[in-house]
Order: sequence, then C-alpha cells, then structure tokens
Amino acid sequence: MNYIDPHIHMISRTTDDYQRMAYAGCAAISEPAFWAGFDRGTAAGFHDYFRHLTEVEPKRAAQFHIRHYSWLCINAKEAENVSLSREVIALIPEFLKKPNVLGIGEIGLNKNTVNEATIFQEHMDLAMKTNELILIHTPHLEDKFKGTRMIVDMLKADRRIKPERVCIDHVEEHTVKLALDNGFWCGMTLYPTTKCTPARACDIIEMVGTDRIMANSAGDWGKSDPLAVPELIQEMKRRGHAEAEIRKVVYENPLAFWRQANNWQEPRSLEA
Repeated sequence: MNYIDPHIHMISRTTDDYQRMAYAGCAAISEPAFWAGFDRGTAAGFHDYFRHLTEVEPKRAAQFHIRHYSWLCINAKEAENVSLSREVIALIPEFLKKPNVLGIGEIGLNKNTVNEATIFQEHMDLAMKTNELILIHTPHLEDKFKGTRMIVDMLKADRRIKPERVCIDHVEEHTVKLALDNGFWCGMTLYPTTKCTPARACDIIEMVGTDRIMANSAGDWGKSDPLAVPELIQEMKRRGHAEAEIRKVVYENPLAFWRQANNWQEPRSLEA
C-alpha cells in the first residue's frame, strides 16, 4: 500500500532511509522546520536551513520518486529567543512561493512560556496575512494537555483562523478530541518514547474514527523510525481494518489537507 508521511525531518536521515521508504511504498512526505539539535545563533543560519528545505531535500527525495514538501518557521524550542525569532519570521515570506512549501510550521509550544506564546501568535499572524496553512507542534509528556489547551484557545481567539486549515500534531489519547472537537485536523506521531506507538495510534483511530486524522513518523534526531507509518498499516491490517479505512488515514487524509495549500499543484500521480 502506498502511503504519505506528513511529518518527517529528513535532514536528520541518511539517503538510505529515502530508499527504504520508497521500497515500503512512500509516495510523498512533508518536512516541517524544526530544532537542529542545538539552538542556532543567527537568522542567517535559518536562511540557509530554509534553502535546504526548499532546494536540497526535494532533489534528494526525487532520486527515489518521493515528492518532498516543506513547512517554514522558527520552532518552539528556539522561540524563547524573541528577538531572533522575529528576525527569522521576517525571512519566511521570501520562501513562501517556493513550489514545495505548504505553509507555516511546525509552530507551537515547548514549555508553555510567555515568549513561546508570543512567537506562536506572531507566526499565526503571518499565516493569516499570507493565507497559509498551519502545522502545529504540541508539547511533550506532562506539558502536552496544558499546551494543547493554550494553543487551541489562541487559535480560537483569532477570528481569522479557519480550523480546517490547521493541523494540530503529536496528539495522544488525552488531546485528540480537543483538536477534533474544535474542527481542526490532527496528526499522531509514531515515536517510541514521548508520543504514540503504532498500537496506541490504532487505539486512537478506533476511539475517534478516521475523519481529519493522519499519522507520521517524525523521524528526527532522537530514537525514531522512518518506517513507522508502514508499521501502523500492518497494525491496522492485523486488527481487521478495511483497506479503505487504512488508506484514508495514511494517504487520502494528508493529501486532502495539503490540497488547501496556496502552492498546491496536483501531481499527475503520487503513486507513479
């Protein structure tokens, strides 16, 4: 079965991972801007990073017939530095017309601080002024519910926000309904320690259904598996889910969300 991984940080993966993903049926991915494993000190560093996301990774993915899309922001970990964050946000419009850019993301909260919330709202403002989709990072572990609640409240307070153009990522059992009940899309991250396992993700699907929900691997600097989405496919098959239900979660839903992007041009086929 072909699938889409809508949130994977390929800058942290080897080219061999692209090959393995292609063999497993990966048709397309999207790569949100995120933390580099250390706090960057200058806006120039982010400018080079945005070039990597919009110029280098699409070519690397294309070697294996995988379509690469990206999202742009300064991530929540580095958003504590407000002055640097504002310099980086000022760079983003230069890249928004790049053909593989889907929108602003992954923005959100890390430790639920005032500075993080300030920069989250400034990203939101840019997204509204440029009519971009938004991809949201929610905090890890004990900060998750509070942070998700804060994010939803900030989104709902801005009347310009259309929930159907926002995806709240890294949802778990205690936050998935907070996203879905307020009209947002949501993503489950199949990450071995701080997020979901394939089995837990399957439990969540059985709890809330298949509407406006997708799954991703994150595949970042930590212990992670770029083939986690195929593992979810196998778990859903093992439990007897219909192929149409599985395909909706791992292929049709991310594609439906992406199709709202300003730069979207329907490919002849993602599965060619």
